[in-house]
Amino acid sequence: MKRVLLTTTSYQDTPGPHHEMMNSQDWEVVRERGPLSEEQMMALSGEFDAFLCGDDAITQAVIDQSLPRLKCISKYGIGLDKIDVKYATAKEIPVLFTPGVNHTTVAEHTFGLLLGITKKIQSNAVAVQDGAWVAGWKKPVGNEIMGKTIGIIGLGRIGKEVAIRAKAFGMEIIAFDPYFDNEFAAQYNVKKCADMDEVLHNSDVVSLHCFLSEETEGMINAEKIAEMRDGVVVLNCARGELVVTGDIAAALESGKVGGYGADVLDEEPPRVDHVLFSAPNCIITSHIGSRTLESVGRQAGRALSNLINFFADGDDVVCANGVYKK
Repeated sequence: MKRVLLTTTSYQDTPGPHHEMMNSQDWEVVRERGPLSEEQMMALSGEFDAFLCGDDAITQAVIDQSLPRLKCISKYGIGLDKIDVKYATAKEIPVLFTPGVNHTTVAEHTFGLLLGITKKIQSNAVAVQDGAWVAGWKKPVGNEIMGKTIGIIGLGRIGKEVAIRAKAFGMEIIAFDPYFDNEFAAQYNVKKCADMDEVLHNSDVVSLHCFLSEETEGMINAEKIAEMRDGVVVLNCARGELVVTGDIAAALESGKVGGYGADVLDEEPPRVDHVLFSAPNCIITSHIGSRTLESVGRQAGRALSNLINFFADGDDVVCANGVYKK
């Protein structure tokens, strides 16, 4: 009998046909509440044929301890930075993933953060709940986003969905991506930038939609923030480590950055005294950008189909590292 470790909480918590699909397999499924640290993964690893994982730390040490039984890693999602893909490839372990399933909902979440900041929605709602709305109260004044320039770094599936919504809101759109889609850009009036700096220098809103890598880690730092427009709003629904946390917090305190909206942090779950929790004009959500009933169903179905088809030597398998060939 195949033995599978399931760690992603949105898979487990969200109703849908993926549960029946999982239960129909002749597998022993061990359920844990991720994301799991390397230490937690080490305590579990060794007796599983596959991981159906979220953002758990699947390091070289975890992979070594999981061999020779581990045959497959099926990622629920598209970000692979928590998995040592290079080492998995060296050990000929397929790393499966789910591109194209969550771009709509993450783009919607991005705009939710943007509107929450520019319209003062979160801060005002909290103040109202605390009893601040009395006669003569000096209410906050927000800003329109119509006519503002949004700069998108990473014009992949999610970045494109953000651009489509930005156009509907009447925003000017500029973007940088090393694999820039000129046809899409022409359709939605997206100006191509030569590099990331051109985006940063010319945007009222900067939205990050790139993968975390050695090149992108810490890409938004004190030096780059100093080059941005005063009062810029920064949005991060990609990875927390793209931004140097202390630098963005300092820029929020000084007013250089007018707002920071993020669905991700540099440590998840965070410490209760995380510096961004007390920073002004900052909205942090708990990595729920892709956690909708519709998106979870698509992600769970794709991740599980990948695994089922892998075990059956089927054709419909989306493999990120090229190890699975059929």
